[in-house]
Amino acid sequence: MLIIRWLALALLLAAAVCFGLYAVTGQVRYKRIGFAIFKWTVIAGVGFFTVLLIERLR
Repeated sequence: MLIIRWLALALLLAAAVCFGLYAVTGQVRYKRIGFAIFKWTVIAGVGFFTVLLIERLR
């Protein structure tokens, strides 16, 4: 569990850094990379919590 939490935090931090780089440089690629990282982090989180919910219901 601890590894998953740290990995999620690192991914969210990476997305924030990408958005910060976009704000500073104005290069669209940083915004695109930030959205991709954030999107897959949210998808993985939903999957993780779905598994936890299914285990809890059993």
